[in-house]
Amino acid sequence: MSTSKPDSGVADKTATTASQSEERRLPVVRDPPVAPPRPQSRRRIWFWGVGMILAAGLALVLYLQPWASGPVPVAIEIAEFAPVTRVLAVNGRIAALHSVDVRALASGPLSTVLVAEGDVVEHGAELARIDAAAQQAILRQAMAGLDAALVAQDQAVATFARAQALAANVARSELDNAASAVQAAAQEVARMTALFDQAQIQLANFTIRAPMAGTVLALNVDPGQIIDPSTVLVTIADLGQLVVETDVDEAYATQIRAGLPAVLQLAGETTTREGQVRFASQRVDPATGGLAVRLGFDVAVSAPVGLTVTANIIVDRKDAAITVPRASIQTGEVGAAVLVVADGIATRRAVSVIDWPAARLIVTDGLAPGDVVIVDATDITDGKPVRVEQP
Repeated sequence: MSTSKPDSGVADKTATTASQSEERRLPVVRDPPVAPPRPQSRRRIWFWGVGMILAAGLALVLYLQPWASGPVPVAIEIAEFAPVTRVLAVNGRIAALHSVDVRALASGPLSTVLVAEGDVVEHGAELARIDAAAQQAILRQAMAGLDAALVAQDQAVATFARAQALAANVARSELDNAASAVQAAAQEVARMTALFDQAQIQLANFTIRAPMAGTVLALNVDPGQIIDPSTVLVTIADLGQLVVETDVDEAYATQIRAGLPAVLQLAGETTTREGQVRFASQRVDPATGGLAVRLGFDVAVSAPVGLTVTANIIVDRKDAAITVPRASIQTGEVGAAVLVVADGIATRRAVSVIDWPAARLIVTDGLAPGDVVIVDATDITDGKPVRVEQP
């Protein structure tokens, strides 16, 4: 018996068609839509979380203060007695002990200038001349007036002599008049003599002479310039006696007195010279608050006037005293104090010091030899644990 193949093919096709028809009848099922993530919101949440963690950590660190738990390292020095010199440093300038600004006693144009800067002049030497033509005319007029007064006096004397010779034949009034004329003539001669002398003195003022011997430091006029008594013509100084002029602040005025030694150094030199305070004013300038001081050299020097000089005035010397750095001093309402190290703790110690413009201050009370003093007491409080740094 044979099998029919066409029947089998029809069956397969029928099954396939039925399967496809069934698939078309089933509904399509899809996943619901999902909203895309919001990156900015996630980033903000992340930042807030990190910030809160950091803030909490910082608060914990501030509370615990691990850096403050250990001793603070400090530099120290041991208090001990040693020789001390208290010095006041000031700047001054070279000046001549004796100097003068020369002015004329008359007014007019300068006809001649006879000196130059740097010239050495003697006392009374001619420095300059003012045109004196007008004054010479005044002198001649005074001379003529004096001559006329002398002639009138001679006539009055002769008349009085004749009247006296004829006393018996002249009236008493005529004799008295002749005597009065002699007296008036003598007074006129005296008046004209005074005018003549005054004219001569005034003429002498038209020649300017050196009032002292010295060197011409400055010449301020030229020939032909019109001057008057307010004009400074020249400055003359005795360079054989040089001093240093300076000012000391009034805070130290009571410490400065004549005779104190000083160490002087001229600008441009590396060597020092010995000197001393020659003069200390007894008056403080109210405008500047400075006390004028003059220092002298033990050995005469040659230097230009106006040169800067650094002066160290030695105010006091002590064979044995305790000093501390200025930075170790703490000041407050209760006074000055230092911090000493005792058993690893910074301990406040009240002290008395001599306040002076120096890097180290002399302690007069409060410290004893062997005390361990903190060199720099900045930001260190009483009772703070400290650790001594090894030098």
